[in-house]
Amino acid sequence: MKDVFLFKAEDLSPRVRYEKLFENLLPLPDLPQATGRPPYCRDAILRALIYKNLRGLPTLTELVFELENNPTMAEVLGFAPGKPTPSKERFSQFLRTISHHDLQTVRLSLVRSLIQEGVVMGKYVALDSCPIKANVKENNLKTSAPNRFDKTRRPLGDSDARLGVFLQYPLTFQAKVSWFWGYRNHILNDVLSELPLHEKTLPADHDEKKQAIPLLREARELFSLPTECVIGDANFDTEEILSYIFVEMKAMPVIPRNLRYTPPSSFSVKRGIVSCPGRLEMHRKGKMTSGGRTYLQYVCPLHWGKKYQGQYLLCPAGHPKFLNQKGCNYLLRLSPSIRDMIPYGTKRFKLAYNRRTSAERIFSRLLAISMQRPTVIGLAATRNHCTVAHITVLLVALTAHRLGFCDKIRYVKSFLPNLVK
Repeated sequence: MKDVFLFKAEDLSPRVRYEKLFENLLPLPDLPQATGRPPYCRDAILRALIYKNLRGLPTLTELVFELENNPTMAEVLGFAPGKPTPSKERFSQFLRTISHHDLQTVRLSLVRSLIQEGVVMGKYVALDSCPIKANVKENNLKTSAPNRFDKTRRPLGDSDARLGVFLQYPLTFQAKVSWFWGYRNHILNDVLSELPLHEKTLPADHDEKKQAIPLLREARELFSLPTECVIGDANFDTEEILSYIFVEMKAMPVIPRNLRYTPPSSFSVKRGIVSCPGRLEMHRKGKMTSGGRTYLQYVCPLHWGKKYQGQYLLCPAGHPKFLNQKGCNYLLRLSPSIRDMIPYGTKRFKLAYNRRTSAERIFSRLLAISMQRPTVIGLAATRNHCTVAHITVLLVALTAHRLGFCDKIRYVKSFLPNLVK
């Protein structure tokens, strides 16, 4: 039976629209009473920051201006009518001092509600991260900054920021490397609903690969989702990540091979004989073990063997390592590889990998609500700023689903405040 509404969504006043949004938001835990002036309501400040995201207000100053000129909306957010609204310093102090655990509690409650109501299934999940540039002059290329990208120093504007790198592709298969000072927001998202499941903000110098297993492990403990595929780009192609997904999670890792870990095609292995790029039989040096994996090591026969002694003055292939590193080196793996169990090239693998772009669309929506343009400095404040952005996206999705607009759970900036069918 088709749902029958007593009113048209587009006829609702802005007050009612936002009341319906915030009734799905879990209140923050109460703080112990303290002496001094009565503080502003923490829930009201959080609602105001969510309102700032939905209205597309880029700064806290514009948020304060908006509330001062719209007392009706200030009352809906929870501020006392007829009294001054918080200053931008109060909002900034909130982001710096509020416990990140409290904001994560609110975010997790929204994710659990979406799972319970069938919006998030967790069958396919994806790993990704995005840069968060700090508000420092080193990131402004129009200013003069000595040693702009010297990682041994710290920017005066934000001592918690670290030097990071991100890639852009202006042309096909042509990467452009850019440096920045700041942080990275690492996420694990549900592919089918295109909603973030778990997130973590760290300084930009933290390796993206090292955050994959902690994100997956924490998500398993928090939500217990029936995950079948974990999707990621080639940067996550490591033995540890693949083994955790395949062995611990009992899921299929949909991660393409990283060319850095693929043996060069110029070497050939045939009937136990390894030939170098110069088509010479390489000298077997012995076994070696690294990271629990055993290899047979083959080295340059001109430097280490006697078979070709006196026949060549230089490497016939002109290998650059011949003069300064005693020739090339080849490792023939003896231990079984987890990559042998992954169905690369199959139709299922390709279809699943094509869904990786869901993370890019999530970051696009988070960018639309200014997550990548923080108005605060410091790791604690930036981490809370990013979590509030995730709360905004999840709150809109839950509200849209509960109001019957299941096809608009991703309409972050157009569903609310317009509520258009």
